[in-house]
Amino acid sequence: MKLAQLNIALAKYPLDSLEMKDFVDNLDLINGIAESSEGFIWRLKDESGDATSIKAFDDPNMIVNMSVWESVDALKNFMFRTHHRDFMRRKSEWFHRLPEDTYVLWWIEDNQTPDLNEAKERLEHLRKMGDTAYAFTFKANFTESEAKSLRKGLVD
Repeated sequence: MKLAQLNIALAKYPLDSLEMKDFVDNLDLINGIAESSEGFIWRLKDESGDATSIKAFDDPNMIVNMSVWESVDALKNFMFRTHHRDFMRRKSEWFHRLPEDTYVLWWIEDNQTPDLNEAKERLEHLRKMGDTAYAFTFKANFTESEAKSLRKGLVD
């Protein structure tokens, strides 16, 4: 199984504004680091090579990022041990702090590509139910075997 992740962020300003310039100007760099990171498999992107124009929510300032990784550790290594962490430290410059969870993790089959609607549903599930094997955060870190047990229970 592979790890899928969705994270969302509500921009404080339009993406074409001067306030968002440093963030937008570094998207290609950060996406390139992700794609060259050990354990990276796939990421959601449009024709321009990023996902900022993909509107998954009613609010036009809500941006999405979705990707697939070999493991939780592979995703954590990219997030916290590359230049990506420097941008995470600056997220309050560009994005509102939201009261609800803004990311969700879940296990998918090896050959599966996550669907944006499923990802949004998993985020909603996490917000309502908390961490479960179906939808979780780094705090809970459910294993592949727990996800397989969940899938088996859904099939039986």
